[in-house]
Amino acid sequence: MKYEDVPICILNSNNGERIIGFECENIYQSSSFNPNEIELFLSNHSENYVFIALSFDLKNPLLGVTSRHVDQQNFPLISLWAPKNVMRLTSEGHEFLRGDRSTESIAFLDWLVEMETNENYHTHAIELKASTSKENYLANISKIKAHLQRGDIYEMNYCQEFFAENVEISNPLDLYFKLNQFTKAPFSAYLQLNEHLLFCTSPERFIQKKGNHLLSQPIKGTARRGKDEREDQELVDSLKNDPKEKSENIMIVDLVRNDLSKIATKGSVHVDELCEIYSFPAIHQMISTISCELKTSKFTDILEALFPMGSMTGAPKKRALELIDEFEDFNRGFYSGSIGYIDPTGDFDFNVIIRSLIYNKENKRLSCGVGSAITISSDAEKEYAECLVKIEKLRNVISS
Repeated sequence: MKYEDVPICILNSNNGERIIGFECENIYQSSSFNPNEIELFLSNHSENYVFIALSFDLKNPLLGVTSRHVDQQNFPLISLWAPKNVMRLTSEGHEFLRGDRSTESIAFLDWLVEMETNENYHTHAIELKASTSKENYLANISKIKAHLQRGDIYEMNYCQEFFAENVEISNPLDLYFKLNQFTKAPFSAYLQLNEHLLFCTSPERFIQKKGNHLLSQPIKGTARRGKDEREDQELVDSLKNDPKEKSENIMIVDLVRNDLSKIATKGSVHVDELCEIYSFPAIHQMISTISCELKTSKFTDILEALFPMGSMTGAPKKRALELIDEFEDFNRGFYSGSIGYIDPTGDFDFNVIIRSLIYNKENKRLSCGVGSAITISSDAEKEYAECLVKIEKLRNVISS
């Protein structure tokens, strides 16, 4: 079997555990949002794991906004995929959560582990170029701040695209494992589905459900890693005490609290962590955790209340989305969306698709979105520099 032609998804927490889906039992993809169809698919596959991919443009039917730019990666608004085989890999071995230990599935597993452990990575020599000039980026920050000054919005996530065209990726899993080796992100993911490939090194969780408990962990606040232990600690302390970064984070916490209140039992919304600093191999991040007890079990109800995630929009959400479409010069598509899975108990875990490469095998276009939160106190030059920090590892890995 040519593994390059079958659906594969790897959700890698980089704590020794990976959830892997392989081959297809059934799939649902749509360019619209139909809750009844989605819930029916989930009900029909309630004994299986269902992997779900959400495009950022799902915002359009959910919030009644539009996108003037075409998604050049051509990703569906929503994809639900029930794999034939689902495996959990840990440092101690593997177990089949779905499917059988057939000759075919074991051969796939052996191939995958060999790919992951063989660190003799290929050279890719891919150079990303910006769709937005630095001058235009800085000018747009000034215009966005004018909207902030008028009170149209309180915060806005403004992104730009780096891209490459006519790109050949002959060994995509090699590229994913190479990226993962350098980033070790807790919500890392690889998706191979039809003509699309996702190489995701995300540090951010969107939502996680365990039983009746739901939590969200928005990121706002970023700092690079230091050259040595002393500089690294100085950067952590600076991020932790930066009033601008804390203000950005707290604004999104308030937005998430409001979103959660739509689906939460009365009085159950709680801020578990506020502006905590988490360190990853490539970056330091300021993360907050907000949780609630659910009054609904329907996945589509939760999606309608929370998507798109506040960390990738701004506040208030709808007006921020309108301005995002006005000032950004690309369609985010899968970037700023989410990928995750629902297990047979109804529990789920979804990331935020950031620090990611998105590739279309048919048009051979590779896209990498990156952005930051803009507030009234933002310094345009520093925001631009923050974007470069966020994609530095990605650019270094794919260019070598």
